[in-house]
Amino acid sequence: MRKVSAKILVVDDEIEIRRFLKIGLKTNDYIMLEASNGQEGLGIASTHRPDLIILDLGLPDISGFEVLETLRGWSKVPVIVLSVRKEEQEKVEAFELGANDYVTKPFGMAELVARIKAQLRDHVLKHQEETTFFIGDLEVDLIARKVSLRGERIKLTPKEYHLLSVLVQNAGKVIPHKQLVRELWGNAYGEDNQYLRVYVRQLRRKIEKDRMLDQYIHTEPGIGYRLEHTSAI
Repeated sequence: MRKVSAKILVVDDEIEIRRFLKIGLKTNDYIMLEASNGQEGLGIASTHRPDLIILDLGLPDISGFEVLETLRGWSKVPVIVLSVRKEEQEKVEAFELGANDYVTKPFGMAELVARIKAQLRDHVLKHQEETTFFIGDLEVDLIARKVSLRGERIKLTPKEYHLLSVLVQNAGKVIPHKQLVRELWGNAYGEDNQYLRVYVRQLRRKIEKDRMLDQYIHTEPGIGYRLEHTSAI
């Protein structure tokens, strides 16, 4: 069976660092995506769904802290911060915003690869445990791609299922309209919420017990949608 290589997104404005990492990551059979600023990094993260992100804090447009905070609004992807900043407070802030690890420049490639492997392994193990979610009478099995309401199987279109799976994996969090549109259709439709409203309405018709109430999918006016908190096994 052919090995599937993990995709690593590097967000760093230093081209020398990106070149160094590209050689090291390729040698270790990783696929590297790259961005030279924060906004570009967020865009690539939303469309290409990397398995791990290496993030510099000193970016030319927005800070790495802002990137991390925005990213954590809709993604649980492991993030390793790569920075010249050695102050304890900088590290504390990065971890509080959701960083998984912190590596100070200069660094050795062997150490970084070891940290990447550890984060990827932990992420896989964690999400293997979280495969079936329950929201009231609704059951969503992400491995079997099965959705049931009160024990009865519900048939969803691929787009409806994709939308529900994104909401489920970010349960309790408000996901902005723009992010959901990009997730389902890509950057070209980033400002168009029309299709999203149609699919949310269709999904609600299939999973809501009372169609007059937002029992599971809650609308945050002018912002996005939020799925009720779930329990997972």
